[in-house]
Amino acid sequence: MQPYELSLTEAAGAIGDGSLSPVELTDSVLARLADTEPLVSAYAAVTADRAREEAAAAEREIAAGRRRGPLHGIPMALKDLIDTAGVETAAGSAVRAGRVPDRDATVAALLKQAGAVLVGKAHTHEFAYGLTTPQTRNPRALDRVPGGSSGGSAAAVAAGSATFALGTDTGGSIRVPAALTGTVGLKPTYGLVSGEGVAALSWSLDHVGPITRTVRDAALVLAAIADRGTAGRAPEDGPEHRRRDGDLRGLRVGVPADYYFDRVDPEVAAAVRAALDRMAGLGARLVDVEIPLHRYVQAVHWGLMVPEATAYHATHLGGAPELYGDDVRVLLEAGALLPAVDHVRAQRARTLLRREWGQLLGRVDLIAAPTVPATAALTGQQAFTWPDGSAESVADAYVRLSAPANVTGLPALSLPVGADRDGLPIGMQLIGRPYGEAALLAAGDAYEQAVGPAPLAEVRQPAPPAGDRRPALVADPS
Repeated sequence: MQPYELSLTEAAGAIGDGSLSPVELTDSVLARLADTEPLVSAYAAVTADRAREEAAAAEREIAAGRRRGPLHGIPMALKDLIDTAGVETAAGSAVRAGRVPDRDATVAALLKQAGAVLVGKAHTHEFAYGLTTPQTRNPRALDRVPGGSSGGSAAAVAAGSATFALGTDTGGSIRVPAALTGTVGLKPTYGLVSGEGVAALSWSLDHVGPITRTVRDAALVLAAIADRGTAGRAPEDGPEHRRRDGDLRGLRVGVPADYYFDRVDPEVAAAVRAALDRMAGLGARLVDVEIPLHRYVQAVHWGLMVPEATAYHATHLGGAPELYGDDVRVLLEAGALLPAVDHVRAQRARTLLRREWGQLLGRVDLIAAPTVPATAALTGQQAFTWPDGSAESVADAYVRLSAPANVTGLPALSLPVGADRDGLPIGMQLIGRPYGEAALLAAGDAYEQAVGPAPLAEVRQPAPPAGDRRPALVADPS
């Protein structure tokens, strides 16, 4: 096994016992990046020289007995929305091309304090306003989208060109790419992780969180980036927080009877239900639940996000609209047409949704459901057609099952639970109580320990169809 193949937890253990050095790990990840990046294009910028310097410094500190913790010497990527001092942070847009911050975002500073090694800035859909990340290809199938907007972060982790990464999530932008690339994505409780120094899409819906290879890896990253003052507001420790590895006895898992299994690909639904059966086999009690006020989720989400995004971009949109991509510019211009009264109504409706979800999570410990209703779409695909004959745009489909956790601010974890007939990953999300990350991570880890984590993507060019003499896919270097 090559060092880049190690999960964060495994790499941290090897560094801790002296069998692996940060320099060896970083060199291996950079070599993997050189092999995969021409095909995947996960990165907006690669900081190879800086990474080698940081790895060498970590190695010296650890050798001197000054190890900072499990992230010390671990190579990682940051979404290109997260400010990094001295490294261009353009948010995937010509609007900010060449912008080099003079200070780190709070999360970047915390990871630096933990000793993590920055490999580069990962591609994002422009200003996080999209679900496909068009600059990047899915490492599991290069003719497929990696999801978005944190598609570069998820692609880097799935390909092995980063041991972990950070993304942001406003309507599923951590969990969607995690589900589509076979990685683990955690959207923490709203406010648990600071968004200071992170370009906003919608300040009342934005979350920052990790994308990793395993659930335990996500727990390690969260421990490093969580706001310690906010973390003190976690609910009282319960039995679900103290359970032993693999033991889910007593855990009440809510299984939606509506909404989350409506207009879902049959293979996705079957994989998630099989995962639920596995959790039941580990001792969890499955409880049928109905999702409250679900018919209002899309309207509330858009009523909050669209005007907030337009307000954030008002200056640039008025001065240089041509610098935005067509898809993003149209959304931003539409936000200016939304009456203020509708934004206020959306805020009031969010209060009702939070109250109803709070009551629901008083009856069960967490909700388990598909992360997204379909696996990775083909590049350029515009819509999905469901078994009932209805059609839905790719973006609307991917956000539909993720948005409730953003509107309510509840923590949500996506983890791989299988693959479809084409080998494309399927994700299941667990949604928990406010500041209930420990319970989500314990449940996700128990499942993962029972079935094993998803392997790294092989990253290989698809074979051309029989009789097709066209050249094989070559990645755009941009």
